[in-house]
Amino acid sequence: MTPEERRAELADGLAAVRARIAAACAAAGRAEDEITLVAVTKTFPASDVRLLAGLGLTEVGENRDQEARPKADDCADLPLTWHFVGRLQTNKARAVTGYADVVHSVDRSRLVAALSDAAVRTGRTPRCLVQVSLDETERREGRGGAAPEDVPGLAREIADAPGLELGGVMAVAPLGADPLPAFARLAEVAADVRRNHPGASIVSAGMSGDLEQAIACGATHLRIGTALLGGRRAIVR
Repeated sequence: MTPEERRAELADGLAAVRARIAAACAAAGRAEDEITLVAVTKTFPASDVRLLAGLGLTEVGENRDQEARPKADDCADLPLTWHFVGRLQTNKARAVTGYADVVHSVDRSRLVAALSDAAVRTGRTPRCLVQVSLDETERREGRGGAAPEDVPGLAREIADAPGLELGGVMAVAPLGADPLPAFARLAEVAADVRRNHPGASIVSAGMSGDLEQAIACGATHLRIGTALLGGRRAIVR
């Protein structure tokens, strides 16, 4: 595929996603400018990031540090906001802090401490979101996310940590279940966090298959991969 053909393909995907967002916002009585679209470019090359930036989409999400770091370096000349959206090990905190502007997956105290130490060392101030687990089974299986009842304490730790900014909350809808009740629960958790931290306004929820339900429940940030970039065929090693 030529760069021109790929640009056209991405433009079509972006137009389709934006049309879905517009329709969902209209149905929910929300303004489209309340929504930030994050292009999740995992397994896709830096050239796609450049093409998306040319189309006006400059919020980029990655979920693996070993892929994100070189991609961020390749695109360092572009005015991008990098979102780290995957499960994060504490030993990767310093590397991720070097390029990520927003870390969506903060779910335990040890990670808060590691990110804070890294932020102080690098002189950066990443916005951190508390990842909320909306599925007890997933928590038992260690798939990441803090239990809703643990979120206020974790939010307080982030807010108090040197070098970090509390941005809000993030969640993934449980597999195989209606996402609407889960996102409604996330909205309650987010509102509870904002009562003590009014600036923590981000609600990161919604992917290619459930962005409408996320918007209906107050999501501010959508993490969109397949609907925007297509199937995972352009594998990055």
